[in-house]
Amino acid sequence: MKYRRFGRTAWQVSEVGYGMWGMAGWKDSNDQESMEALQRAVDLGCNFFDTAWAYGDGKSEKMLGALVRANPSKRLYTATKVPPKNLRWPSRREYTLDDCFPPDHIEKYVESSLKNAGLDSFDLMQLHVWEDQWLKDDRWCRTLDGLRRRGLVRAIGISVNRWESWNGVETVRSGLVDAVQVIYNIFDQTAEDELFPTCRERDVAVIARVPFDEGSLTGHLTLQSRWPEGDWRATYFVPGNLKATVERVERLKPVVPAGLTLPEMALRFILGHPAVSTIIPGMRKARHVEMNVAASHAGPLPASLLAELHRHRWDRTPTDWSQ
Repeated sequence: MKYRRFGRTAWQVSEVGYGMWGMAGWKDSNDQESMEALQRAVDLGCNFFDTAWAYGDGKSEKMLGALVRANPSKRLYTATKVPPKNLRWPSRREYTLDDCFPPDHIEKYVESSLKNAGLDSFDLMQLHVWEDQWLKDDRWCRTLDGLRRRGLVRAIGISVNRWESWNGVETVRSGLVDAVQVIYNIFDQTAEDELFPTCRERDVAVIARVPFDEGSLTGHLTLQSRWPEGDWRATYFVPGNLKATVERVERLKPVVPAGLTLPEMALRFILGHPAVSTIIPGMRKARHVEMNVAASHAGPLPASLLAELHRHRWDRTPTDWSQ
C-alpha cells in the first residue's frame, strides 16, 4: 500500500481507503463478510475508513468502532458524516442551513455517531450534503470548530453533491474546511476543472468517492441488471440511466489493455491525479479488498492511456433520480 498526505492535516493515509456504505445500506450485504473484508483491508495496509450516520442509521459506524477496537496497535483514520436534518440527498438550492445543518442538529449527530462507534473522537467529521451559499451563515463552521476544540473531531470536511463539483469550490477557497469528498472517476471528471486546482492551492485533502460509478466500471452491469427491493441502486439505475451507462461502458471496454481489468484501470485512473488523497471504494468481500489494494501496488497508468480515458468524460447534471 502507498500512502499520501491528507492535505494540511499532514496525516499519511492509504491511497486506497474504504467506503463503508454498501455494508450497511444495501440489501445483499452480509455482516460477517463485511467485518472479514474490513480486517483484511487493515492487514493489507488500509488505514482510512469513511462511513456516515445514514449508512444503516449508525450500523456502519458501529462496525467501524468494532474494527478500531480490534486493532489497538494500528493507527486507523476514522471519518463519518452528519446527515442533513431534512434527510434529503442531495441538497437543493432552496434549502437553508436551518433545513440541513442547524447547530443543535450538528451537535446531536456528532454525539450520536460517537456513541454508535463507541469512540471518543472522529478524525474527520463531514457534512453529508453541501451548498456553497451556506458560507454566508457561519454557524455551521463555528459549531464544528467548537466540537474540534472539545476534542470530539480532529478535522472538518464537506461532501459535495453528485455532479456538482463546482458547488464546494468557494468553501474550499474560504479555508474553513480540511477535506472535501467528491465523485471522481473515468466518467465523472468535472472535479478536475475547478475543485482540484483549488484544493491543491489551499492544501485541502480530496476524498474521491464512487470510483466505479456505482458499479458500472466493474464491467458487470447489463441491461438485464436488477437489484433487491429497497436497494438504492434500483432507484438510481432507472431504465434510461441503465441503458446510457451500459452503452458508455461498452465503448470503454476495448480501451482496457491486455493484462489489466476494467476495475483496476478505473482505480489507477483516479490515483493518477495528484490532488487525490485517497479513494474510497466499497468493498464487501475480502477478495474485493485484495483486488483494489493491488491498484496501489501497480502504480500510475501510462500517459497515453490516461489521455485516452480523458476522452470518455461524461458530463451530467442532477435529476430526480441522481441522489
